[in-house]
Amino acid sequence: MAKKTAPLLPATELRLQQFGKRLRLARLRRRLTGKQVAERAGMTPVTLRSLERGSSGVTMGAYLAVMQVLGAEGDLDLLLKDDPIGRDLQDASLTRSPRGVKRKATAIPRTTDSPPVQRALKKKEQATTTEWAADGNFISADSLASLIKPPVPNAKGRRQ
Repeated sequence: MAKKTAPLLPATELRLQQFGKRLRLARLRRRLTGKQVAERAGMTPVTLRSLERGSSGVTMGAYLAVMQVLGAEGDLDLLLKDDPIGRDLQDASLTRSPRGVKRKATAIPRTTDSPPVQRALKKKEQATTTEWAADGNFISADSLASLIKPPVPNAKGRRQ
């Protein structure tokens, strides 16, 4: 008895059906019969028909075997290539946490040779040499801003 697959959302099911149609059109453009592709992909013609209909019960490996027969297996490299959602989630976890809250470092620290780090080090150096402009009880905004600049990571990824 075959295992049941998790139900797909209607929009996802539609995408899978469209993908199956595109595989079928690719097969027809190459003037290959269903029997030829099924045989080369190591499956039965019934499985190929299910795949071309976009059945969620067909394994990912079967889809890839057909893509390989059609010479389209390289298209798999396009899936999640940019991953904007994953990058947004990663970037959200990289935001500065409140004082006293410890968190694990998830980013790869930059070396001090990179231009952004060199600029940050130069700015920090300039900020420490800036004279305080005081007139009675007045302190300039630039002087205050130089105090609250975030620390720059050193070569070992630790904050100075």
